[in-house]
Amino acid sequence: MNRLPVAQGGQETREPNRSFAAAVALSSISTFVAMLAYSGPLGNAPTLAGKLAASSTATTWILSSMSIGLAVSLLTAGAVADLSGRRRVFIAGAVVLAAGSVVCAVASTPLWFIVGRVIEGVGAAGVIATGLGLVAAVTRDSAQGSRSAAWWGASMGLGIAMGPVLTGLFDLADWWQATYWLLAVAGVAIAATARASFVETEVIRGRRLDLVGAALFTVGLTAVLIALVAARQGEIGFALAWGGFAAATLVAFVVSQLRGQAPMVEPALFRRGGFLAATLAAAGAGAGVIALMSFAGTFLAGGMGMTSVQAGMALGLWSATSAFSALFARWLLTKLGGSALLVIGLAATGVGMLLLTGLSATSTVPRLVPGLLVAGVATGILNGGLGRQAVATVPPERAALGTGVTNTARYVGAAIGVTVVSLVAVAPPSDTGAQFAGWNQVAVLCGALSLMAALGVWALARRR
Repeated sequence: MNRLPVAQGGQETREPNRSFAAAVALSSISTFVAMLAYSGPLGNAPTLAGKLAASSTATTWILSSMSIGLAVSLLTAGAVADLSGRRRVFIAGAVVLAAGSVVCAVASTPLWFIVGRVIEGVGAAGVIATGLGLVAAVTRDSAQGSRSAAWWGASMGLGIAMGPVLTGLFDLADWWQATYWLLAVAGVAIAATARASFVETEVIRGRRLDLVGAALFTVGLTAVLIALVAARQGEIGFALAWGGFAAATLVAFVVSQLRGQAPMVEPALFRRGGFLAATLAAAGAGAGVIALMSFAGTFLAGGMGMTSVQAGMALGLWSATSAFSALFARWLLTKLGGSALLVIGLAATGVGMLLLTGLSATSTVPRLVPGLLVAGVATGILNGGLGRQAVATVPPERAALGTGVTNTARYVGAAIGVTVVSLVAVAPPSDTGAQFAGWNQVAVLCGALSLMAALGVWALARRR
């Protein structure tokens, strides 16, 4: 494999007064806060639409905008972090997350709230892309690596679980802005404690950021996500136009990476079976379980007549279970390895989603419990495996880029999956039977996709 030039023989700076525990704690807390911001609007979308006088199109953008900021920034954030220092990018990301949250808190129109959400996504990308790489700088052995991946996976699941609950609770107090003020304070606190908690990593010498590649990727992926949002709104012509532009731009990005002297993403990485397996697993998780659970809140409220708080608590069976199971994934990581956990996690999430099929108008919440619990346990195992493989399958000096690539795959997969699910399951609000039929179809679709992704990961992981 080609190695990249790194200062001092590729070794990262290690300072004895920076502890592994402190690094894991702040990495986990920052991931929790980022996911809290990401999932929050799922718990009070109707309230936001009412308070901001948002149309149905604007509401779709409110729910999609942070995903856009995240997806288009993760890869570039990882590349910049490896070139200029991960701690520096982490701190900048936390500050930007706080700034975006302030914009959301003071917004009085859908446009400004959407702008704030995009800014939050850009900031969260800086935090997520660098956290595990910063922990790796003080990790001494594989046991510590498994532990940090487990805590990272747990914090991701817990943040997704708590976001809708938190916004729902503040709704009861008629203070929806409180969530965003709280996120702003958390972002500032994370930035303030980063210098004491993390070691700054060595940068790759004699190499500059691939500005052309970064620009092409950002523009191309933004166009993809705009096309997907337009497709969910039924604006097919608009979606096709943006999709064509996205395809041309991303082809240009690939050409630039293959021919460039210092590409943002080295083509040699994609000759690594483990790296490809992790990237596919992340995309499969996004297009499968994350896409279905993102739509589940809409179905539970519309088809099963739950309030937003009730729907959030029901989905908590999945997300909270994933947080707890991720903590136990570290023992499986030690015994089975990261790639095995990806296969097990994807296969089991597929089974969990298939258990959520066969619903009818007479179905009640207890009917959902087995599927949500199985999918939750499996998602935690999958998150733990992804956290480890994101940094273990790339050279140490490219840990932030590895995290950026896998998480980009996750959120792009989720954006595509949510679009497909929304189009397949669309049904008139008054037609309960059609809503249940649509849910059953997309649960089978997402479950089957997860099982196919498990097979693909198994095949890729066998490559050397």
